[in-house]
Amino acid sequence: MLFIHQRIAAFSQLGVHLKSLLNDFKTGKINTVFADDVMQAALSSNPWFTKDNIHLMLESIAEMLDNSNLEKILSTYPLLGKNQQAKTVAVIMAGNIPLVGFQDFLHVLLSGHKFLGKLSHQDCFLLPALAEMLITIEPEFETRISFTEQKISNFDAVIATGSDNSGRYFDYYFRQFPNLIRRNRHGVGILAGEESMASLQNLGRDVFSFFGLGCRNVSTLFVPLHFDFELLFRAFESFSTVAEHSKYFNNYEYNKAIFLVNGVQHLDNGFVLIRRAEDFGSPVAVLHYQVYSEVENLKEVLDLNQNKIQCIVSDNGWYAGSYSFGKAQFPGLTDYADRQDTIQFLLGLSSIV
Repeated sequence: MLFIHQRIAAFSQLGVHLKSLLNDFKTGKINTVFADDVMQAALSSNPWFTKDNIHLMLESIAEMLDNSNLEKILSTYPLLGKNQQAKTVAVIMAGNIPLVGFQDFLHVLLSGHKFLGKLSHQDCFLLPALAEMLITIEPEFETRISFTEQKISNFDAVIATGSDNSGRYFDYYFRQFPNLIRRNRHGVGILAGEESMASLQNLGRDVFSFFGLGCRNVSTLFVPLHFDFELLFRAFESFSTVAEHSKYFNNYEYNKAIFLVNGVQHLDNGFVLIRRAEDFGSPVAVLHYQVYSEVENLKEVLDLNQNKIQCIVSDNGWYAGSYSFGKAQFPGLTDYADRQDTIQFLLGLSSIV
């Protein structure tokens, strides 16, 4: 039996190990955190994946696994310290960005359950490799972790992440099981109009990391009346290398052509298109914006649309409940996707027959 302090210690050591590997990579001592064959297989399986973006996700994971964060979670959920009846939790993972299912992997195992990962064909190498690192640290995890690319079976509960369309399918297909189903959500950036160049460059990380494909990427900006986009475009220049990625640039050219043909008013800096629109989700290489006059009015809009929002960023986190610019891809251990308390859901499974 793996007690909670053993689980915490193992994940903490994994975080330390990742930080060490990332430091070795940055100083040129190693070519990549993962073995070359794993990295190459991951890059080949998904043309949107890059080595830099994979390492960015690993930085986020390593920060999440800081021992102080892991120890703090025990005080938040005292039931984690009690022996739970282990259930098999099937986790259906998306493949839009590297290692997007790691937080569920962590929560399932921290909660004392068994993890059955239904891998996306677009990301089927990285998490198993990370799991091997964890098993090397704590061998008892070996019997608690399994992966499949086939139809899942022999499970007690389900966590599934997908689109609004797949969410409806998941609701029906898994209706007889305890389930936690996630759908489309988007990142929102709030500008006051007084941000510095450095702050706006940090915002660029939230927009362009993972080419904007993640649910935590900023796809909509809220800007004050008479906002000048010139400074924003200058700040975004440091991210112009996204245009060197063929799939990204194809999306940019396609959306630009659509805008021009349909007479859609927009701003264009050569690699991202900005248009005024009420949709919170924007296509790749497009950034939407809405205008607000008062913070009170802004809050009303965000409250009414909270089921569409994954996270909010603002300069130094001035807006209540927001992350600082540049931190959208660094969620805390209990910053749950779709604001659904995953650990509470998992702790409730021990009572099912």
